[in-house]
Amino acid sequence: MFQLSPAQAQLCKSLASSAQHFLIYGGARSGKTFLFCYAIVIRALMAPRSRHLIARLHNVRVRGSVLADTFPKMMELVFPGVKYQVVKSDQLVILPNGSEIWFAGIDEGARIEKILGREYATIYFNECSEIPYANVPIVRTRLAQSVRRGDGRPLALKAYYDLNPLGRSHWSHREFIDGVSPLNGMPLDPRSRTWGQLNPIDNPNLPAEALEELGALPSRLRQRFLEGKYLGEIPGALWTLDRIEGLRCSPGSRPELSRIVVAVDPSGSDGPGGDSQGIVVAGVGSDGHAYVMSDDSVRKSPNEWAKVAVRRYHETGADLLVAETNYGGAMVEATIRTADLNVAYKALNASRGKHVRAEPVAALYEQGRVHHVGVFPDLEDQLCLFTTAGYVGDGSPDRADALVWAISELMLETDFFDINAYIKAYN
Repeated sequence: MFQLSPAQAQLCKSLASSAQHFLIYGGARSGKTFLFCYAIVIRALMAPRSRHLIARLHNVRVRGSVLADTFPKMMELVFPGVKYQVVKSDQLVILPNGSEIWFAGIDEGARIEKILGREYATIYFNECSEIPYANVPIVRTRLAQSVRRGDGRPLALKAYYDLNPLGRSHWSHREFIDGVSPLNGMPLDPRSRTWGQLNPIDNPNLPAEALEELGALPSRLRQRFLEGKYLGEIPGALWTLDRIEGLRCSPGSRPELSRIVVAVDPSGSDGPGGDSQGIVVAGVGSDGHAYVMSDDSVRKSPNEWAKVAVRRYHETGADLLVAETNYGGAMVEATIRTADLNVAYKALNASRGKHVRAEPVAALYEQGRVHHVGVFPDLEDQLCLFTTAGYVGDGSPDRADALVWAISELMLETDFFDINAYIKAYN
């Protein structure tokens, strides 16, 4: 007869608390996804005709990793007598009592529109290290299904989250551990959120060889994937959240801007299934400081991201739109010109590594000369994962790259800053 591990069983008890939002963070192969799938099936069986969502950023990942792998293994081990139907076309599991469990990528055009057209009693955000915070509040709006358990009592709405932890600037740490909103830093109701930790050592089914391999990882990776720790200030980090916070300002407190640019960091992706396209708006004020106005990054087709960039160019009264041309060369300009033939455009070529380009911009923050006008959780998370050795986060630092291009264009092409002197002193 199947039994949860002691650590899983303890966390399962915590899931029954009054908190609506529950985070489990920890190392790789620790059983986080298994546990949440188990909890969702329990809830689905308790409440006939209830609806539940298991979401990752990319649809191909949730389909291959959860729907085709973890979920059926869990059902075979824990609920061998429960016969369920898999509707592959909709990525949907139907349980005998009519309850539905949907599996979806939450950044994938028509599919997410279909998902957002329904309400759910449970939403599970799987692998939150991949999910930009901007996606989270949108999906949370669908946590709204009113449904009753078999005994007539209402089924409480629940949202679950898991990840292998990144830096403490990540939105999950801000929201669950710090207890503040990633958008404005305001305190959240401590009763609404709780968290737990689950690590590979807690998984009795994990082979000893797997633990040994995790233990042999470099220090930073070992902390994340074996010890399951959020990283503090990462060695060699070019930005820290404390520094960004100390320079933050409100729209009403910034000076008039004498020049505004929209910077684009295109990706090699041709649609929503790949990396994002970084789009950042920044300006330079009458005080000679730079002000980051917005992060409008998207994950869209070339025609669509170009429309977003051009729209922001006009909305902000920008003087120039700059874009890196390493992905696509002349095609980048052609795509932008298709959206607006007359936009003032400048092509940029990345001849140096990302972290080398980022260092002079980080130095401006050290001098107190760059301010964020508002809070940009996903952008700031990427910045805090940039080090002198390179980017240590998941995926591509698309948002941070766009910021570096914007600030470089505004500040480093002028006499405000001696790049060579800085690099010489820094090294």
